[in-house]
Amino acid sequence: MPLSIDHIVIAVADLDAAMRDYAALGFTVLPGGEHPRGSRNALVVFEDGAYLEIIAFPRPVPGFRWWQVLDSAGPGLVDYAVLPDDFEADLARARATGIVMDGPIEGGRLQPDGTRLAWRSARPPEPDIPFLVTDVTPRDLRVPTGAARRHPNGVTGVAGVTVAVQDLAGSTARYRALLGREPVATGSVPGLGFGLAQFRIERQTLSLVEPRAAAAAAPAAHLIARGQGAYAISFYGPDDAVLDVDPAHGARLEIVREP
Repeated sequence: MPLSIDHIVIAVADLDAAMRDYAALGFTVLPGGEHPRGSRNALVVFEDGAYLEIIAFPRPVPGFRWWQVLDSAGPGLVDYAVLPDDFEADLARARATGIVMDGPIEGGRLQPDGTRLAWRSARPPEPDIPFLVTDVTPRDLRVPTGAARRHPNGVTGVAGVTVAVQDLAGSTARYRALLGREPVATGSVPGLGFGLAQFRIERQTLSLVEPRAAAAAAPAAHLIARGQGAYAISFYGPDDAVLDVDPAHGARLEIVREP
């Protein structure tokens, strides 16, 4: 059951400003469209097929977690999704292991040119693990190809997602069940104050971190303000670089040299 990172969600207060700022960071930014709930998005698509979804909410959506995190804690990372080969089979297998998933949930978006996109998702109530997504309309409508995937900063794809969790043993078990594989590394990181478990899917690393000491103040503060979920993202690119969190609208992003 091969899985890959499908997209990573960054919620922002001002979509037009975020599009300008991400372009200034060296990304090619595409207009996305509007969802039925009223949210609007923009996309940053990579050569490996993964993408960033930058999303804003022109009006409140009180029952929707992404809006709730944005409203209470400000802009930044709110979620990420994985793409299974067989959505129905993988959803059934995840549920058979005891993982609760809401759905399938029908989703869609109206592009600026009037094209309607459709997909289905299954979402865990607790976002320490990613949600699943599959396309109903052709995927290259939702995830553009060609020149849209090339970026002035040289980024080619997602290298990894770091996820802040409250219970490392419990979340590791959930990832093991969802991904159908064992972690490639577990333990604690001396001097950094957190426990760690890492999984590999294709060329991407999913790192779970549980703050355990004062040295891990940043992920601990993330858990308090934003809850469990995506904490930082790394991309493959030509040179190592940490991107400024302000123009990234609260998202912790870095570029690592592609092996």
